[in-house]
Parts: sequence; C-alpha cells; structure tokens
Amino acid sequence: MIIVVKQKHDQKQLDRLIEWVKSQGLDVDLSIGAHSTVLGLIGDTSKIDIDLVNALDIVESVKRIQEPFKCANRKFHPEDTVVKVGDAVFGGGNFVLVAGPCSVESEEQIIGIAKEVKKAGAKVLRGGAFKPRTSPYSFQGLRGSGIELLLKAKAETGLPIVTEVMSVSQLELFENVDIIQIGARNMQNFELLKEVGKLRKPILLKRGLANTIEEWLMSAEYIMSEGNKDIILCERGIRTFETATRNTLDLSAVPVLRELTHLPVIIDPSHASGVARLVPPLSMAAAGVGADGLIIEVHNDPKKALCDGAQSITPDQFADLAKRVNAILPYVDKKQIEGI
Repeated sequence: MIIVVKQKHDQKQLDRLIEWVKSQGLDVDLSIGAHSTVLGLIGDTSKIDIDLVNALDIVESVKRIQEPFKCANRKFHPEDTVVKVGDAVFGGGNFVLVAGPCSVESEEQIIGIAKEVKKAGAKVLRGGAFKPRTSPYSFQGLRGSGIELLLKAKAETGLPIVTEVMSVSQLELFENVDIIQIGARNMQNFELLKEVGKLRKPILLKRGLANTIEEWLMSAEYIMSEGNKDIILCERGIRTFETATRNTLDLSAVPVLRELTHLPVIIDPSHASGVARLVPPLSMAAAGVGADGLIIEVHNDPKKALCDGAQSITPDQFADLAKRVNAILPYVDKKQIEGI
C-alpha cells in the first residue's frame, strides 16, 4: 500500500501519520521527491482502513500495490534512485562505463588495463577475483590475492572497483571493495542477498540465466528489505533456444524496468553475446533503449586471457566504442560521458 501525501503538508502531521502506521506493525518506506511525498507501507496492510486514511487532511490518495516487490517498486519511490560511487553516478540521467578484464591475472595486467579504460572514459574498474566456472577444472580466479591487486589498481588510478562475491564466507574480504557484484548464478542465493543487504555499500545485481523480471526484482527486494537501498540492476542476457550467441540479450528489460522500478539499470553486452565483435553494436543498442550504463570486458591480450577471452575487447576497441556510445546519449536524454 502507498499513501501519497499532499504537496503542501504539515511536518508534524506527517510525523504523526508515520508513527500511527508503525504502531499498526508496519514498516514505512518514505520517499520524498521533487513533486510528491510517498509513504510505502510494508507488511500486512489488510488491517488498514483505506477510507479512514483517505479522510485525513494530509493525504492526497491511497492505493494498494499488487506487485510482490515493494521497496523496489516505482509506485513506492517515484523518483529515480541515484547511486554514487566515487566519480561514477548511476541513474538520474547519467551514463556510466564500467570496464576491465573478466579475471584479474596479474598486477601488471590489471593496472595496465585500468589506466587504459580510465583514459577512454570508464568510471569504474571491473575484474573477477572469485570466478564461478561451469567446469571445476577451469581457472577459478586469484581469490583474495585478486582483490588485493584490484585495490592496487584503484590506488594507482583512482577508479572505484566492482568484483563478484560467491558466498557469505567471502564477505570479510570485500570490506574495501566499492561495489559488490552478485552474479547471475547467485541471483536467488537468498542468504547471500540478505547478508549484502546488511552492508552499506552499492550492490550490482545481475539477472539470473533463466529468471523473469519479477523474480529479479524480488531478489533486489531481499537486499532492500535488510536496509540497503543502493542497488544497480544488470541485464546480462538470458538463456534461450538460440545458439548463435552465448545468451540472448533482453533489451526490452530496460524500458520495462523503467516502468516497474526506480533502480538504475546497466547492460552487460559481453556475457550476453559471448562474441567480442558483437559487443560494440549491442552497447550502442543498450544506450539507445535508455540503459544507465554498460559493464564491458576489456583485456590487453584477449587471445591469452585466462577467462572469457572470446568476448573481451581490447583497450583500443573500448575507446572507440565509448566514443560511439557517447554520440547516442543526447538522443536518449542522457548526459554525455566527460573526457571522451
């Protein structure tokens, strides 16, 4: 249920209303926007008399929300959520480039790539320290040492870092990581979602391989229900019958999510396609449908990459991609990336 408060309201009346709602055993999500103030009521709202609440001088309207996700619902929070990490701003008309290798391989590799992608316009460095692989015999990442190397790259370049956590037991190693990624395979690892929800740092939540948009938003709800509101959604392709690409990039998810949620949405064209030559056109398409950014795999020598070299582009290709995407942004009401 949501209660829309009149634009010109008395603060004491609002405080009393919130206090009364909480006395009914409900949680309140308060959203104060430029044009409206909305109270999102979370819990069993069946005991709330809508007619009684509607009769209050302070109330503009009352509506019951049918969708199972509440905190992530745009009806609860009409204004876009903006997530700030260093110089990167996700949402609010901004467009962020996140780039780096699939896997951290060495100090020289990660620092070199970090410098190159920053020069080309990236605001966040990505890199895998823990790698979930289909085969137990594939490279699993440098683990804790990989995070240490990412932090060295951050110290060298000033770029905030994002890397994936795979289990609750690893979280203590992520204390200095700027954005924690929940990968596609862990999108419904509910215990992990609840634990990262207790943290006060941004979470990059990737869509599962075969999950619906509603299931994806319910995973975001798990995180938000624990108090962490800084979530960035990432569409990375879903599994379909098509075999020409690694996955099928669901670009329609972006405008659908725009209607359903206030959370920023970025696109991962690298995992979606699995083919390096398809990354640039998919990136431009992502910008064209209104995504808030891209997360792209960049490697200095893709042929020798220890992980996902086939879908990685070179720093020079990334620089060219950034310029082409930047040219599209004014047409979709996005701010252009500075320094390109």
